[in-house]
Amino acid sequence: SYYLKESKGSRRWLLFLEGGWYCFNRENCDTRYDTMRRLMSSREWPATRVGTGILSSQPEENPHWWNANMVFIPYCSSDVWSGASSKSEKNEYAFMGALIIQEVIKELVGKGLSTAKVLLLAGSSAGGTGVLLNVDRVAEQLEEMGYQGIQVRGLADSGWFLDNKQYRRTDCIDTITCAPTEAIRRGIRYWNGIVPERCKLQFKEGEEWNCFFGYKIYPTLRCPVFVVQWLFDEAQLTVDNVHLTGQPVQEGQWLYIQNLGRELKNTLKDVTASFAPACLSHEIITRNHWTDIQVKGTSLPRALHCWDRSLHESNKNGKAPLKGCPIHLIDSCPWPHCNPSCPTIRDQFTGQEMNVIQFLMHMGFDVQKMAQQQGLEPSKLLGMLSSGN
Repeated sequence: SYYLKESKGSRRWLLFLEGGWYCFNRENCDTRYDTMRRLMSSREWPATRVGTGILSSQPEENPHWWNANMVFIPYCSSDVWSGASSKSEKNEYAFMGALIIQEVIKELVGKGLSTAKVLLLAGSSAGGTGVLLNVDRVAEQLEEMGYQGIQVRGLADSGWFLDNKQYRRTDCIDTITCAPTEAIRRGIRYWNGIVPERCKLQFKEGEEWNCFFGYKIYPTLRCPVFVVQWLFDEAQLTVDNVHLTGQPVQEGQWLYIQNLGRELKNTLKDVTASFAPACLSHEIITRNHWTDIQVKGTSLPRALHCWDRSLHESNKNGKAPLKGCPIHLIDSCPWPHCNPSCPTIRDQFTGQEMNVIQFLMHMGFDVQKMAQQQGLEPSKLLGMLSSGN
């Protein structure tokens, strides 16, 4: 199933892939089926949904895309949108993420997609990774159907994960504790997951799991993709076994977190269009506060608008990037929430909002020591932190 909001007269289409982790063996898929049924079956989905963030039809919440045709494709395949296996004797579950996208495209062609100018395939979390895995395939599918004129683009939100070493190694018992590479390695076999040919060719047989990691698949993609990624993504920290609840963070953890931000920045340096705030969060494009976050004075809707224009201009005459309209936006400050426009943090136990300074104290950040290292008065450092310099 999918949800559709038509916008007659608009030749822009936005297809959104929902996220929500995955499961990679019989045990954790059974648990998922028992506890998160809507991510495994469409049976109890509501008849209508309200779009928020980039799926909103209100110009003030969605300044750039409010008038597009919107398609929300819920996530019931649990396979990072990669599966192509039907139910069998051996496997009680079907994993058809890649096929679901193809079928939705086929059906939309009869509902006006055939006259589209631009199709933006967007997604958050597992849906963001799904964009990287499927965007070229969607373009190829439309070409094969005879619609060469549709420009297919991707917008991947919070789906750019690192296959890094965990802070604390744990056995691969469930989705949350399993190291990212191991979970995907098992999953791809269980789902009969498919990855794009061009990426597959870069790796040995049996190593296709590499294509689930943004920085490895991105260089092989033909379609333009805009990458939105928090530098301190909560889902990444979870699979890396960094838990920021209750106890103040140990120094080792704090260094690990900062290093994660550095590593992530590094993987984004050659990504033409990116928006990477130094915040601790997960997912953004369907949040109604998505217009508030800024990197270097530019909001995400503005950056997407600039990206659109740059693609439009380069089709015409390959001119230099537009002045005052940046599309490569990565925070340079080094720790979580050093950007003053970050979303509010709540203490996971009390639900209380925290400001940046309370949060850093909670993280075990030693203001005195840090001020000393920077050669500043502690009060000056606190002032800089709260204003985000």
